[in-house]
This record gives sequence, C-alpha cells and structure tokens, in this order.
Amino acid sequence: MGFTGPGSMTSNSLLDTEALRVRKGETVRLDRTPTLAPPIYGSTQDYQDLLASHVSELSALQQRLYASDRFSVLLIFQAMDAAGKDGAIRHVMSGVNPQGCQVFSFKHPSVAELQHDFLWRTTRDLPERGRIGIFNRSYYEEVLIVRVHAELLDGEGLPGVSADRPKVWRDRMRSIRNLERHLHANGTRIVKIYLHLSKDEQRRRFLQRIDEPQKNWKFSRQDVEERRFWDGYMRAYEACLGATSTKHAPWYVVPADDKPNARLLVSQILVDTLKSLKMDTPTLSPQRAAELLAIRKDLLK
Repeated sequence: MGFTGPGSMTSNSLLDTEALRVRKGETVRLDRTPTLAPPIYGSTQDYQDLLASHVSELSALQQRLYASDRFSVLLIFQAMDAAGKDGAIRHVMSGVNPQGCQVFSFKHPSVAELQHDFLWRTTRDLPERGRIGIFNRSYYEEVLIVRVHAELLDGEGLPGVSADRPKVWRDRMRSIRNLERHLHANGTRIVKIYLHLSKDEQRRRFLQRIDEPQKNWKFSRQDVEERRFWDGYMRAYEACLGATSTKHAPWYVVPADDKPNARLLVSQILVDTLKSLKMDTPTLSPQRAAELLAIRKDLLK
C-alpha cells in the first residue's frame, strides 16, 4: 500500500486507486501512511466538475447494475470521528437513484442484538441483487471499538472470552473473512473504505463544530473523549486492515484530511468497482421483441 500521486486529470482516470489498496496479509503502518494526498482538483470549480462527472457515471452504472440483476455492491465506511463518512456518502451518492441504494448506520448494539452473534444485525441489511448497500460503520466495530474498549466484550455474554482475548479477535476476523468470501461467491461485491484522518485535523474539525453554530449539532463530548484512545484505535485498525483485506473484499486507505480529495478518491474506487463487473444491458430475445411489437400495435389502434 502506498500513494503514487495523481495521474491524468480526467474524470475517467483521476488516480491509480490501486495504490491505496491494502494487499492481503500486508503489515499496515498507519503512522507511515499519508493522511493528506496531492490534490486531484485544481480549484473548487474543478472539484465540482470532476465530482459531477463521477456522480453521472455512477448513476448510469447503478442503473445497469439494477437492470442486469446479477450483482449487488456493499460499500463499507470505517473511520475515526469527524473523518467525513457522512459527507462522502452524501456527495458521492447524490445522483444515484434512491430506490437502488440503501444506507445503514450502525451505532452501539441494542439489547436484542447482543443476544445474537456479532454478524447478525448487519447481515439483515445486506443489499439484494441489483442494489448498492452502504454501511456507515459495520460489523468491523466488533474488532475495533470493542477491541479498544475490551470491557464491552464482557457485556456480550460470550463463553470464555476473558481467558484469551487475542483469540477472540483472531476468530472474529476469520469469521469476517469467511462471511465476505461467502458473499462474494453469491454475487455481492464488497469495497471497504478506511478514511485516514490525522489527529490534528480531527481536532480542527471538532473546534469548527463548536465555533460554527450551524455545526453545533454535530459535536459530541463522547467523540472528544475517544481521542484519548487514539493510539489504541490506530493499532486496532492496523491489525484489522491487514488481516481482513483480501482480493475479493479489499480495504482502501483513503487520505481524508482534504475532504473534496477524499470524496473524489472514493467515487473513483466505486466507479472502478462497478466497471469491473462488466455488466451488459439485458437484450431482448426475438420472441420478446415480437411480443413488444405486437403490444405496440395494439396501443396505437
């Protein structure tokens, strides 16, 4: 994984996003991975034009995804607070037909959800064929926040978890890999985005949420308190990214200190993923074409 810088400044080739992809089994060092990348766009207008081009392309690809009815796409976002998950989802998916896209946000599990295995509550919301599903946080919280706050594990009622915590994380990440392999085999293409935000930029965004009245609603004291566990989260993410990025369900580490740049990178990754499906618009059989012609004649009478 690394960053090679922008390539051709065209809507179809903004950046070699493969440079952001975590290889299977790779040792991830987030402290050596940039949170700020050279800008793809030259101005605000340039950014808006490039994003609009991507949104238009995504809209056409989503219609083809629905029409072909062979694949579904699951887009997973994970990040520290204020990294821009909501904004990326809102801007990148702004032109996609709402009927073909569903967004789910996962907070702390409910009492009922804790009575099931950790994959149960998200599995219920997987996208059906022809649709794009977006998880704002996901089952990965169980090897991230629960790993940082290991006391949460005690409240999940699992047998024997206190004796060997490292085994719990290994087992959970194996379960995740198995689930994603199963989903891929059944037509769900999974793309996982980690928005890589610096601690300094997070502080700046928190201050902005306090100083600007229209953003006060975004501020939570809990978010600030979680900053105390920053190093623990970085270690948890490093372990998670390296252990669960596979060829069929890759992680992409997207530099997130520049919001517009991050949105363009995310949109490029999603466009590339949909294009790789090589979907064809369904063609009519001769019998169906003849049937439609007959119906047309009846309607013209």
